[in-house]
Amino acid sequence: MGGVLPLERQLGYGRQDRRLGGVLRETVGLAENVHIRLADALRWLVPARFRADIPVVPVVRLTGVIGVTTPLRPGLMLSTVARSLERAFGVRNARAVALIVNSPGGSPAQSHLIMRRIRQLAAEKKIPVLAFIEDVGASGGYMLACAADEIVCDQYSIVGSIGVVGGSFGFPKLMDKLGIERRLYTSGERKAMLDPFLPEKPDDVKRIKAIQKDIHERFIALVKERRGAKLKGADKLLFSGEFWTAPIAIELGLADSLGDLRSTLRARYGDKVRTPLIAAERGLLGRKLSGVTLVEALTDRPGFADELLSALEARAIWSRYGL
Repeated sequence: MGGVLPLERQLGYGRQDRRLGGVLRETVGLAENVHIRLADALRWLVPARFRADIPVVPVVRLTGVIGVTTPLRPGLMLSTVARSLERAFGVRNARAVALIVNSPGGSPAQSHLIMRRIRQLAAEKKIPVLAFIEDVGASGGYMLACAADEIVCDQYSIVGSIGVVGGSFGFPKLMDKLGIERRLYTSGERKAMLDPFLPEKPDDVKRIKAIQKDIHERFIALVKERRGAKLKGADKLLFSGEFWTAPIAIELGLADSLGDLRSTLRARYGDKVRTPLIAAERGLLGRKLSGVTLVEALTDRPGFADELLSALEARAIWSRYGL
């Protein structure tokens, strides 16, 4: 029969609806709790590198003289670190990228190329970069550290040396004494500039100093751009080529704080932070891939003299800082 239900029956249905709603809510809540507990239990079965709740900061080591290299002994160049940098910035859920810098410098071009690649990747991935200077971050090594948003040093680290240096040897008197005649054929007025077997010319020295000044000015501009208002010393002091221990470098604004990678990252991201070292990929026979193939390296292998000269040059650069 149609019509309006009696008031008593309406109230009865209302109470039943409320009881049914309460049962449904309890059931849904129980299911949610079971789901949460199950997810928590399964989370421990997932490898740490795939868990989004564990912070990760990939680490790239930038160690050695920059640009001094032979095919089977690759130095620190863009071609030797590009893959490592790309892999580090490509790590899922990375909170930041850490750079371990331990370099006395070397080639200004290679230093700048590596520094630019780091900044490009940081901008693309929107990830902060932290640099940790170990023994030395000087000259081109300091330029690498400037790729970071923050520079952390050990208290004994050597920092600075913002300048340009170059040198060679001259043998004209020795050649005269030995009765050796230099025969050199060039096309171009300055093609034989600074030839070590010819007497040094004042015009050649003036020209090389002009080149050094240009490189130095660009280096200064880069440091000012990256460090900005943090710099606290006078230009004449900061950019004289002098270097300092980390506490003084921090006072001058060339670095930010004292510390080490492990304690700094744990304090910032928690004790469970993962810091995987992103090493260079290795090819056949365990050789690091550095932009040349194994066949190219074997067919263009340097002689003992080349290897010795490269080792001596690297040793001389490190020795400038008492290392």
